[in-house]
Amino acid sequence: QVQLVESGGGLVQAGGSLRLACAASGRTFSSYDMGWFRQAPGKEREFVAAITWNGADTYAADAVKGRFTISRDNAKNTVYLQMNSLKPEDTAVYYCARKIFGGPYSDSGQYDGWGQGTQVTVSS
Repeated sequence: QVQLVESGGGLVQAGGSLRLACAASGRTFSSYDMGWFRQAPGKEREFVAAITWNGADTYAADAVKGRFTISRDNAKNTVYLQMNSLKPEDTAVYYCARKIFGGPYSDSGQYDGWGQGTQVTVSS
């Protein structure tokens, strides 16, 4: 069972940047694709970005394309989410997860290992 711990959230003004990190336990991290999701108050969890096991391919939701970048360092068992040009609508709890099934990257049901998340708040 993988354990994922997110960090790096905080309060930032609109237009600012944050870098989230997700540290994974275990020795199989590099074998799995990884994803970031977010959940705002009163809304369903939504897909943000994903990255393949070797970092060769990345995917991002339309709402964050051109602003957010996902990356990973397999030597450190860590996946990152660089968030630039933040907007108030990016305010949410951000979660990382491990993709264990072969379905769509945007489907949260394809993932496990959900951590506690990290709060991102963007003020206008």
